[in-house]
Amino acid sequence: MANKIPRVPVREQDPAIRATNFDEVCYGYDLTEARTEASRCLHCRNPRCVAACPVGVQIPDFIARLHEGDLAGAAAVIARDSSLPSICGRVCPQESQCEGSCVLGIKGEPVAIGKLERFVGDWSLEQGSGKSVVAPRNGHRIAIIGSGPAGLACASDLAKMGYEVKIFEALHKVGGVLVYGIPEFRLPKERIVAREVAAVERLGVEIETDVIVGRTVTVDSLLDEEGFDAVFIGSGAGLPRFMGIPGENLNGVVSANEFLTRTNLMHAYDATYDTPIYVGQRVVVVGGGNVAMDAVRTAKRLGAEATIVYRRSERELPARAEEVHHAREEGIVFRMLTNPVEVLGDEKGWVRGVRCVEMMLGEPDESGRRRPVVKEGSEFELPCDVVIMALGTSPNPLLAATTAGLKTDRRGCLEADEEGRTSREGVFAGGDAVTGAATVILAMGAGRRAARAIDAYVKSKYA
Repeated sequence: MANKIPRVPVREQDPAIRATNFDEVCYGYDLTEARTEASRCLHCRNPRCVAACPVGVQIPDFIARLHEGDLAGAAAVIARDSSLPSICGRVCPQESQCEGSCVLGIKGEPVAIGKLERFVGDWSLEQGSGKSVVAPRNGHRIAIIGSGPAGLACASDLAKMGYEVKIFEALHKVGGVLVYGIPEFRLPKERIVAREVAAVERLGVEIETDVIVGRTVTVDSLLDEEGFDAVFIGSGAGLPRFMGIPGENLNGVVSANEFLTRTNLMHAYDATYDTPIYVGQRVVVVGGGNVAMDAVRTAKRLGAEATIVYRRSERELPARAEEVHHAREEGIVFRMLTNPVEVLGDEKGWVRGVRCVEMMLGEPDESGRRRPVVKEGSEFELPCDVVIMALGTSPNPLLAATTAGLKTDRRGCLEADEEGRTSREGVFAGGDAVTGAATVILAMGAGRRAARAIDAYVKSKYA
């Protein structure tokens, strides 16, 4: 029986070696491995995996074609719903979405849906397959602000519908968080991200970089002067949060956002690039999410002794289990139930350590997780040279400040309904700009929903 076949393990770099380089950790499946893993799918009559996928990929259909050896057919199935399969196959939290809903996972291991999607996506990039059908141009223009996953997904769907789409990106590289936030060892930039972006451009999407909407142009000028029929804001959440504790202004305290941007987008890990970055000998990363794992594993690869400090227990870690597992394999130190109360500096204003307190878990808070409580008399010092704050991010307030009538919530996130409609007519939004920092696939789902809403809006306006 197919469900008796064990899950096919994926090949990876040896931890001792990969902790010293920025090459991709996971090698992925070869064709034989992929087809064997595909054979495990039960092809349920009511596939829960599809319902759990934020972009609605028809998972059993593409897996069936992969099992048959019809790779072009598998790529075509995925292309109907996802414009970034090689990316999603690498960074999506499948364990809490598609794989987390797989029937096989009830009593055993679920189908490795993410690894199969990655295999098909990579094959498609190599072969130039999985191309989508694009409708004839309908004469309407849509502006997209931000070239991250939300913007790319929205642009792809609108282009397929026949719209003339133009993306405005503030940075010099296209991809948003895909290029500045996720390390090379998890998501190769030139081999994967750049080629997936190129596939979006082949749909007819135009991309202009180095354009800061709110400064170079405004949302109002795009609508009133440049002739766009609607605007989608997918500008992400790039404004870092800090703890507000003494010593955060010392030299050597940085946000994970800045640290990862310097490393990823500016190639600080490459000795041939002249990008200033300081890691010292001992780095403490504060936080427990995926960004914290990315930052601490990056610091390790840059030569530092790297430690995670998190105020809850490992059970409450919000990071993907796979990332935590990889971090432990690479020698990352985890200080659980620990919270910084002060960053300590030397006489020259540089970080020399962190004063921490031990925590214990009390009653659950509004998130459903047990609230950490300080353990009296538990203060101690943790020596370090650099402190990286990975405490989440919020949207840049520039867009809301320069767009009249665009409402935000108390966190500074844009207010939008489930379909992405904001308080301004003709202006839609989705992804981290609305939710705060979340996942690539959730941003893509928001972009797709907004594309449908934009299509309905334009059709009703010009009917």
